[in-house]
Amino acid sequence: MNKKVDEISEKHFRTKYEQLGKREKKVANHLAARTHIARNVAKDFSEQLTFGQRLADKVAAFGGSWTFISIFGVVLVIWVLLNSFILIKYRESFDPYPYILLNLFLSMLAAIQAPVILMSQNRQAHKDRLTAEHDYEVNLKAELEIMALHEKIDLLREKQWSELISIQQEQLRLLSQLIENLKKNQ
Repeated sequence: MNKKVDEISEKHFRTKYEQLGKREKKVANHLAARTHIARNVAKDFSEQLTFGQRLADKVAAFGGSWTFISIFGVVLVIWVLLNSFILIKYRESFDPYPYILLNLFLSMLAAIQAPVILMSQNRQAHKDRLTAEHDYEVNLKAELEIMALHEKIDLLREKQWSELISIQQEQLRLLSQLIENLKKNQ
């Protein structure tokens, strides 16, 4: 197998196996072993996530949804109406007009939600890099397999041409022999 990997490296990459990069070595090994290189990167990545990372992804997904925006808008409107109604009716409310308590809650929510969303975005960027690297490996292997198929087809075509030429030469020889026999018989 090691010899086959060296041959593949020399033939397809035009360099020694030891000089190949990590991904190219992986592709050369898969080519030599004739094994699949494709895998589900998203599944592999999600299996490695901790509970906290999964929770952060769910919080980020919910925080960026229309459901969150709708609920958030309803809560804000209720807060303002409730405080305004209580203020008008009873001349007293727990959070009067500038809504300082509401602003405090909103600031705390933003302070907690922003880092969680950033963590989720960083993980998504890492996942995207892994997917891009995997796509490169799959594309490289596919390209090399196609090149190998082209070489095989070219060899088959050359073999067929040589067979056709030899058949044609045999036919010409037989025709020449027939012509000579016809001339002799006349």
